Amino acid sequence: MEKSLLLMREYLDLKGVSPKTRQAYLSALKCFSSHFNANPANLGIFEVKAFLLHLIRVKQRSSSTIRVYYNALKFFFVSTLNKPEVMQSIPRAQRDRNRLPIVLSKPEVLKLLSAITNLKHLAMLSLLYSAGLRISEVVVLKSADIDSSRMVINIRKGKGGKDRQAILSKKVLLILRNYFKKYRPVPWLFPGKSKLSPLSTRAVQHAFALAKKKAGIIKSVSPHTLRHSFATHLIEAGTNILLVQQLLGHEKLKTTLIYLHVSNHDISQVSSPLDLD
Repeated sequence: MEKSLLLMREYLDLKGVSPKTRQAYLSALKCFSSHFNANPANLGIFEVKAFLLHLIRVKQRSSSTIRVYYNALKFFFVSTLNKPEVMQSIPRAQRDRNRLPIVLSKPEVLKLLSAITNLKHLAMLSLLYSAGLRISEVVVLKSADIDSSRMVINIRKGKGGKDRQAILSKKVLLILRNYFKKYRPVPWLFPGKSKLSPLSTRAVQHAFALAKKKAGIIKSVSPHTLRHSFATHLIEAGTNILLVQQLLGHEKLKTTLIYLHVSNHDISQVSSPLDLD
């Protein structure tokens, strides 16, 4: 098993995948190996089918989770072991395109942020919402990435390894300045237990959970909900969809278009039949 993991790590590093994808793929391979209590290199198409069906029928994992496992096993067998025949006849789960993201209203977001008393937590979660960042992007921000002269945030190697610029809110800049005066974070804007390493995504999730509970929000939401809310609120304010796509760092416009279905920009202009005279 260890030899297979080491080999896959090498190929993941050679391909230059993001740390998040690297961790997800290695974790999926470990689960696959543990399920059969065997070296994954000795398994094949029968075991892959059985494992994926187990995740679908028994574990009832979401289609997005199944896709992660599928992609990890495909990378292992096709790219690492050069055995494309293992995955050739196994279909990949389709994306669930009918599910709309849950968003918070602006008053709910403000209520959430107002409930935070920890300055570091306030700075992190405010950035998630005000700039529409991914949690994986926030934790690897460096203090030098905050460009207050141009009011932008430089995102280095975001999803897909691409750089982009996000907007820097004036209100969040004030929070960040107070935060910097207190903690002097260098080089990482949000360091972990050691100043030499960034904060974990789990720590941000924990901070969000505390704020959500304190604010009394009962919706099933996560830190990523703040990114969904950012996009939805921009569209409701009349921001051009192409600009929203650019700010979010979406490669395809159809990914951004989902927020048109979530926003009430047009719905709010329509009266319910019950309210019509």
